[in-house]
Amino acid sequence: MNLHTACGAVADPRWGPVEVSLVLGVIAGIANVGGGVIVTSRAWSRAFLGYFIALGSGFMLATVLVEMVPESLRRAPVRGPILVLAGYLIVHWFEHSFPAHFHFGEETHRDPFVNRRTAYLALGGLSIHTFFDGVAIASGFLISTWLGIVIFGAIILHNIPEGFTMASIMVAAEKHRSAAMWSVVTLGISRMLGILAMAAVRNGVSDGLALSGGVTLYVAASDLIPEVNQAPGVQPALVVAAGVALVLVLKLLFLA
Repeated sequence: MNLHTACGAVADPRWGPVEVSLVLGVIAGIANVGGGVIVTSRAWSRAFLGYFIALGSGFMLATVLVEMVPESLRRAPVRGPILVLAGYLIVHWFEHSFPAHFHFGEETHRDPFVNRRTAYLALGGLSIHTFFDGVAIASGFLISTWLGIVIFGAIILHNIPEGFTMASIMVAAEKHRSAAMWSVVTLGISRMLGILAMAAVRNGVSDGLALSGGVTLYVAASDLIPEVNQAPGVQPALVVAAGVALVLVLKLLFLA
């Protein structure tokens, strides 16, 4: 399974939105596993993932504010804003109820105080997030090919740091690499369940898009941007801007 296969699936009229979403969900899961491989292969510095985080945060922020939220408001003018807020608060609640907050740096997998309970709570919290990733991908493709593609792009850009984070926490807690790998596979399975859940309730696509838009907004604005702000210099901010610009350029090219 590779990106060429996925692009072919998108263009093939025999493939419906759910089938395309499942193919891209598998690719997103592979990206999570890639993040786990990064952790287990050697010790990496925080700077290694800094630009991935910056680019992904800008891309996600633009995707949710330029595409997901406006489409949600157009489809559900009354429920849409409430559901966007609900999606935002769902992730906020889980991250503050589950004691392990997620940081994308070397201090995570070197932290000697990460215990097993904290690691498994972290896995549960991130699994909620990846479930809504799946909801977002399927909702996008059920509405339009363009929306599905841009949402997938936003998700794939943070999947490697996400896998890196989960694997780091699990290595710190369990002290062996196999735990890191099955934890990132769990994230991929959760995303696939989100896609299947959205496929089962297609009539709720507007609600699913609004909820997942709130989740994406939280991840971009409350998780990733604060990480970027910790990096010195102007370069991270420029990379965030590049992520935003990438969405706008793709929109102009795709919808021209």
